[in-house]
Amino acid sequence: MKIGFIGLGVMGGPMAGHLAGAGHELTVYNRGPAKASAWVEQHRGRVADTPADAARGAELLFLCVGNDADVRAVTVEAVTALPTGSVIVDHTTTSARIAREMAALASGSGRAFLDAPVSGGEAGAKSGKLAIMVGGETAAFARAKPAMETYAKAIKHMGPAGAGQLTKMVNQICIAGVVQGLAEAVAFSEKAGLDAGAVYEAISQGAAQSWQMDNRWSTMSRGEFEFGFAVDWMRKDLGLVLDEARANGARVEVTALVDQFYAEVQAMGGRRWDTSSLAARLRGR
Repeated sequence: MKIGFIGLGVMGGPMAGHLAGAGHELTVYNRGPAKASAWVEQHRGRVADTPADAARGAELLFLCVGNDADVRAVTVEAVTALPTGSVIVDHTTTSARIAREMAALASGSGRAFLDAPVSGGEAGAKSGKLAIMVGGETAAFARAKPAMETYAKAIKHMGPAGAGQLTKMVNQICIAGVVQGLAEAVAFSEKAGLDAGAVYEAISQGAAQSWQMDNRWSTMSRGEFEFGFAVDWMRKDLGLVLDEARANGARVEVTALVDQFYAEVQAMGGRRWDTSSLAARLRGR
């Protein structure tokens, strides 16, 4: 397929690479042109001068940018450059509100917009094993799914526009609570004088087991926090959760508390540490 891809950061770059590796013809755009040129040198394809240039003639246009404002700006510029019937697939984590707004904009001009946030982090993007939750029209989802399968281990259509973003919010609620519990468990083990490795062996095959425990217990115990999704990004995502909860009346007390704990980590200088750095706050590092 002829594909445009906008946003070649730590997530977008590997995802676009999987599409190129599957034989698709890519035109890429990045706000920093050097990154786009480096990507083309590695994967082939063409560097676009503008988002509209990346969209021109594309059957699918993928976005992996920063926030609501970025998605709005890129979509407004690019949508009319797309052929009628094309699909925009937005992998940015945003509000459900902007997803619905952009879906209406695309639909009104004969195109479609899917909100398709991902989970799995940089490692999942590189290995092609992301989980993708999608909101939008069923026909557009069916058209875009084969391309997304090049970098996903699971793809689920969740419902109309905005449903993908709401599902990503659920994902981040779950992660926040689990990581805080894990950080407290590691800190408690240390205070109790237990061997961290032995504790992991004793409890990791029972009800306490989780992906976070399997992948972060040992690194948290060693005070290593350089493994992917940054605290700044998590706070952005939790801000979206808290805004949505205020609107829909959901009670997310633990999530709100953990968001403030992440603010403390930021104040400690940990803005780019990964989300497991909640353990650093408990150590006072």
